Amino acid sequence: MSAVDDDGDERRSEFFREARSDLRGPLSGVRVLDVTTVWSGPMATCVLADLGADVIRVEMPGNRADRLPPNIPGTGRSWFHETVNRNKRSIGLDLRAPESREVFLELLATADVMVENFRPGTLERWNLGYQQCRQVRPDLVLVSVSGWGQWGSEYRRGGYDPVVQAASGWMSLNGDPEGDPVRSPTFLADDVAGLHAAIGALAALRHRDQTGEGQHVDAAMMDALLFQSSGLLTLAATGVPLRRLGNRTEFLAPTGHYTCADGGVYLVIAQDRQWRTLIRLMGRPELAEAPGFATNRERLDNREEIDALVAEWCLKHDVADVVAQLGEAGLIVSPVRSFAEVAADPSVHERGMLQETELSNGTRAPLTGPAVKFSRTPTAVRSGAPDAGQHTEELLDEIGVDTQRRKILRSSGILS
Repeated sequence: MSAVDDDGDERRSEFFREARSDLRGPLSGVRVLDVTTVWSGPMATCVLADLGADVIRVEMPGNRADRLPPNIPGTGRSWFHETVNRNKRSIGLDLRAPESREVFLELLATADVMVENFRPGTLERWNLGYQQCRQVRPDLVLVSVSGWGQWGSEYRRGGYDPVVQAASGWMSLNGDPEGDPVRSPTFLADDVAGLHAAIGALAALRHRDQTGEGQHVDAAMMDALLFQSSGLLTLAATGVPLRRLGNRTEFLAPTGHYTCADGGVYLVIAQDRQWRTLIRLMGRPELAEAPGFATNRERLDNREEIDALVAEWCLKHDVADVVAQLGEAGLIVSPVRSFAEVAADPSVHERGMLQETELSNGTRAPLTGPAVKFSRTPTAVRSGAPDAGQHTEELLDEIGVDTQRRKILRSSGILS
């Protein structure tokens, strides 16, 4: 092991020196009722579950996200389900049936937070809206995730991730300048809304702890994506024209993707001293202070020639050579890697971003780990995603539903 690796291990040991082993995470003791489908809502509850909350997923009949292909090889389990529903428990309960309301409300009475992402008005039609739920849990934090929010002229619209990307303006600026707008390869609007929903839940819990007051939290995919637009919404609102730049940026040159002999790299030159270092490595030191090259402002005006020089130099070298030369000189560069290459990177495993996990059927798979690390209350992928209704009996025991009631509920098809 290298000195760098030794130092990394020492720093990890020091970071977790006072870690507790008796808690699942900083949200241990918090119970969350997950009444969600697809991705944005389950992402919010995934974050809360990773942080240690006891997340109980209410699985409705016909919600078959756990079967979306492809399966993780060798497991028979959906990548979709395992990614976003790990660390949760599951009860099968048909909320559309009026007879299920009593059981649901008994369960809700034990919860601190409820997260839902149905179209606004749906839970009210089932007589399970915020006003109804707070009658059994007055300090409830109800988090609603939707495409366009709980009010406003658009609230009735359904919302899927790529549609929100298109509606928000985000998609218009993504892709090659000469091509069509391109959606994100990940569920960007869903993910960002889920993260803001989780943040909203935590803020509302803090308020409840101080005042005893619950509240309704409204997290819209559209709002979340606009919030994360890096100020572009403000620029557009004040008349600043925005253009699609592809891999370039509006304010730095040279910056972007450059093709090498065997692949590509992404390079960022953010300071004039970095430019001087780069041009020296390229064997053109005379350009360091030349007119049109010396300052970032000059280079932006001369971007085509600058990019051509860097591209010509990169094309003569392998990716590893470019990364090594520039990295050793203190420049910021990375190979453009595939997810398969990233999954094989030892540092990804060192950081716990792939965690070998036993799934509900006894198979094992490397699941993506939590992003944030806690020195005192460490988090982890504790369990794979549950089968639909896997913990129904366990949870009915916890809320005191006796055998006779269970028989009645099962015979009516409410429990699954």
